[in-house]
Amino acid sequence: MGSTSENPGATNGVGRRELIKRGAALGIVSVPAMGFLSACASGGGDDDNEKAKTVKKTQQNPFGVAKGNDLDVFIFKGGYGDSYAKAWEQSFQKKYGGTVSHSGEQDVTGRLQPRFNKGNPPDVVDNSGSKKMKLDTLFKEGHLTDLTQLLDAPSVDDPSKKVRDIMLPGTIEQGTFGGKFHALFYVYAAWGLWYSNKLFKKHGWEAPKTWDQMLDIMKDAKSKGIGGLAHQGKYPYYMNMVIMDLIAKTGGMDAVKAIDELDPKAFVGNDAAERAVEAVYEIVEKGLLMPGTNSLEHTEAQTKWNEYKAVFIPSGSWIENEQAQATPDDFEMTFLPVPLLPDSKMKLHAVRTGADEPFIVPSKAKNVPGGLEFLRRMLSKEGATALAKEASSLSVLGPTYVDKSVQLRPGIKTALAAVDACPVDERFNFRYSEWYGELDVEIQNATGELMAKRLTPKKWLERCQKAVDKEAQKKTDKKK
Repeated sequence: MGSTSENPGATNGVGRRELIKRGAALGIVSVPAMGFLSACASGGGDDDNEKAKTVKKTQQNPFGVAKGNDLDVFIFKGGYGDSYAKAWEQSFQKKYGGTVSHSGEQDVTGRLQPRFNKGNPPDVVDNSGSKKMKLDTLFKEGHLTDLTQLLDAPSVDDPSKKVRDIMLPGTIEQGTFGGKFHALFYVYAAWGLWYSNKLFKKHGWEAPKTWDQMLDIMKDAKSKGIGGLAHQGKYPYYMNMVIMDLIAKTGGMDAVKAIDELDPKAFVGNDAAERAVEAVYEIVEKGLLMPGTNSLEHTEAQTKWNEYKAVFIPSGSWIENEQAQATPDDFEMTFLPVPLLPDSKMKLHAVRTGADEPFIVPSKAKNVPGGLEFLRRMLSKEGATALAKEASSLSVLGPTYVDKSVQLRPGIKTALAAVDACPVDERFNFRYSEWYGELDVEIQNATGELMAKRLTPKKWLERCQKAVDKEAQKKTDKKK
């Protein structure tokens, strides 16, 4: 069940069930499909992009970073915020001097596409969020630095070990395109449903194990004037995550593989997909959605959930940090793996988890060595501890690289406990969202229409299959 050479991120001899992989990146790309690709293809060169000076490479300085060079860092300021990155930048500047410029924003494509077009991108980019750049497009257009040299560099804390040897399994595979490592997915995340344990105790509910039990809770909540499910309507990535998780848990890894590998029966003719989308649509049909949720921004929906106006909400493990100011102290935020449909091939404890939040070093950056060293220093005890302290999240180095003085928030602890309770070979993730950016957009758009009751489950399946077939045809045409 390993990846095949048909896929952009294919690696030979890697068992899919043997790896912890990342889930879909946060959000969809809202720019037109041709926008970044065509603009980059016609953009200017880097004649005026004076490269940073370098010095002799050593074990302590494997990329030859010279002191005094400036470094330009762009961070997606989403659920994890950007204070952790500022801590990294201060540490880097203390060691190497120069000016480290920081941009923390959400519109990645809008802010950076003009710079990529001019051949003057930042040195480090956290490429995430609903307005991220498509990694598959960046890779195809040659805008990504090959990070294999980062993998082979000595780790900061123990130079006897290579960077590749200290990251959690699946991290390298997640950032591999065209057989080479091009993106460092840095944050270790889990995806699923969330609820307030305080609300559950108040109404005598127990964490549901089956989809029907979850619906029963939603129905009881509705009778009490509480929405069953809130979702981030303007960003259908979140609800699409629930559908995809349900497909995976119902059909097993074969269902995951069918979508990732553009199977002609990925959706239409796939029993797991049909059952999953029909189950999700039942929430819509029975009026169990929180009123108005389809029109809300992600933080708007999440804040109403924090106000006990809905029982469940889908999200990744960044939600607790993102909602820190809106969450009551006694809320008891709790993670829940997506409950099961009857005769599911996966068990209840199966959870989508892996590396999230991709960092890249643009190939035309002025200071590529500095960018590489910045990533290397992220992959250290100091870097991992800053993330845990500032964003209450773990890096792909795992908990052993976090200073014991740092205490994670209680909600993410429930997510990590769920991951720990799931055997490694039963953790799963989808890859299509990074391999095929346009496919990801189309599936999420279809989900938005489904939740607004403008698309039936049958039409959702047909629309998603059509998008899969289109992507598969592009690959066939490319081979001719």
